[in-house]
Amino acid sequence: MRTKTLKKNKINVITLGCSKNVYDSEVLMGQLKASGKDVVHEEEGNVVVINTCGFINNAKEESVNTILEFMQKKEAGEVDKVFVTGCLSERYKPDLQKEIPNVDQYFGTTELPALLKALGADYKHELIGERLTTTPKNYAYLKIAEGCDRPCSFCAIPLMRGKHKSTPIEEVVLEAEKLAAKGVKELILIAQDLTYYGLDLYKKRNLAELLEALVKVDGIEWIRLHYAFPTGFPMDVLDVMNRESKICNYIDIPLQHISDHILKSMRRGTTKEKTTKLLNEFRKAVPNMTIRTTLIVGYPGETVADFQEMKEWVREMRFERLGCFTYSHEENTHAYNLEDDVPEDVKQQRANEIMELQSQISWELNQEKIGQEFKVVIDRKEGNYFVGRTEFDSPDVDNEVLIDASKTYLKTGEFAFVKIIDAADFDLFGEVVKSN
Repeated sequence: MRTKTLKKNKINVITLGCSKNVYDSEVLMGQLKASGKDVVHEEEGNVVVINTCGFINNAKEESVNTILEFMQKKEAGEVDKVFVTGCLSERYKPDLQKEIPNVDQYFGTTELPALLKALGADYKHELIGERLTTTPKNYAYLKIAEGCDRPCSFCAIPLMRGKHKSTPIEEVVLEAEKLAAKGVKELILIAQDLTYYGLDLYKKRNLAELLEALVKVDGIEWIRLHYAFPTGFPMDVLDVMNRESKICNYIDIPLQHISDHILKSMRRGTTKEKTTKLLNEFRKAVPNMTIRTTLIVGYPGETVADFQEMKEWVREMRFERLGCFTYSHEENTHAYNLEDDVPEDVKQQRANEIMELQSQISWELNQEKIGQEFKVVIDRKEGNYFVGRTEFDSPDVDNEVLIDASKTYLKTGEFAFVKIIDAADFDLFGEVVKSN
């Protein structure tokens, strides 16, 4: 059955998963547009490309459900073709082909040219930095490396993304310049591991040099660092952060756990003592730094004592931002050989306890901000509020600043100086002192 109502050959790209997938979808869309294709993001189209996530159970389930949803639409004649790409497809292609055979074609994470060919487009090597961004116009993700060389026991990313491969500095800068020309003011640097950047190309950790080059890009006002690894962190990055006002005093550094025997089993290459020392060095080098981390509860062998140690450590460290995940038992990872011995309800209870504690810490830290002024970027208008962020907050995961829209008019993407007048657990309320 052929579709009757939708515009023919409109390609709808669906993105699931993390910011790296958002970036990959944007590159795909940029290539399609360059070949003259009519492409949209999560709107209606008769040809559908689903960019999947295969990281943990919940993400895999969402990806499979999305594929099944669009297969039903295909069978009902609402779409003509469905293509699947991304991490789930990379990791489970034979299984997916067997279980959901009606998908027109499956592609892995490194098969962009083949996917484009299937969509009737040519892969253009010269399109460095040409993307159709799907984020609000004021910020964009900037992927500086692909893959990961870390041996973490619980993580399947190397299976799906391969070995670490840095993008040369000149290519990253060129992409940043093109984004700035489109009005992007904030770059969010992403990779599986930022701290490894440059080792393959330059034989040294070169994130600091990359940052020195990026701060020279006209139009960019904020540069934010996501997904650093604690082992081998290049401390010269902190010098650049201190010196260059464009680099947000913010770092996202997933630490996963703090019990030494769990860290050893996780193959993290560090200890509680080393991790605590590193964080103290961060705070000493950049006193007003915001540190975001993520933790895993319910890892195989995690005892009540291990969990209590982590909880006390969270209480002691007072992270400004923190997320918590329950352990997901992933096949073909090193930890899959261990018994997944913490019951699901216990995992969830432990995650809830950590987040309740973090909610209290966040509330206390936010109360200290009342009366202070911050530079805030406006991301959107929602209901009766303009919604913005400080340099200490990343989109979608961190605190937001709410400004009464009936009192002040602000434009999306502009910066304003805002005085905080009230604060909740994860929201700040402010009034504009001065807008750009």
